[in-house]
Amino acid sequence: MNASGNLVALGTIVRREIVRILRIWTQTLIPPAITMTLYFVIFGKLIGSRIGTIEGGFSYMQYIVPGLVMMSIITNSYGNISSSFFGAKFSRAVEEMLVSPMPNWVILLGYVTGAVTRGMIVGALVLVIALFFTHLQVAHPLITFASVLLGATIFSLAGFVNAVYAKKFDDIALVPTFVLTPLTYLGGVFYSVNMLAEPWQSISRVNPILYMVNAFRFGVLGVSDVNVAGAFVVMLLFVAGLSAVALHLLKRGVGLRS
Repeated sequence: MNASGNLVALGTIVRREIVRILRIWTQTLIPPAITMTLYFVIFGKLIGSRIGTIEGGFSYMQYIVPGLVMMSIITNSYGNISSSFFGAKFSRAVEEMLVSPMPNWVILLGYVTGAVTRGMIVGALVLVIALFFTHLQVAHPLITFASVLLGATIFSLAGFVNAVYAKKFDDIALVPTFVLTPLTYLGGVFYSVNMLAEPWQSISRVNPILYMVNAFRFGVLGVSDVNVAGAFVVMLLFVAGLSAVALHLLKRGVGLRS
């Protein structure tokens, strides 16, 4: 396919993914908004009022907002692509794409773009809700946007790999339950990692979510538990590595061709 054909194919996949997100908005957008509102009420208001200020002189509510926004972005990016691509695999639609002249990178980019879009929409929605509970002033807009984009991309790619290997719908839920949730709670969403005792602090520092959350927190509040440049290096390495794995799986047709 030539460049114009690739753009048409990419636009078709992205448009289909976005239409899917908006068509079932009561499942894709409302539940995370309700969940995050409960987090703000319980952790931010009830517990935060007893904690007072935390690192950098910010209130506890202000401190956890970037973490909760990033948590909603990565979980929804992951969930969107894993369910959507597995559904396409289940209905044999993926086989039609693989035998078409469409390059594998177009297939991957289309699905990842759709997942990142859902993550961004949910993240923006959660941020708007957060403003009803506290006030925020973005310290570094470019770092904020870049960290969100990379975080959403990483977990979109991870969700894609999960969907490729999944053999039934139950396999889609295993990784969020047993991997994503523990990593999120050990990723500095609700606390500064410097407050942890060993060995939990060292364990947390090998958690990629810690770097995503802190890069985003630095962009919003200007404080971070990790070196921000190092955080972006970690995220870029994950994007490169997961992209290579995903493209390799598409090329070999692992779990995709019957």
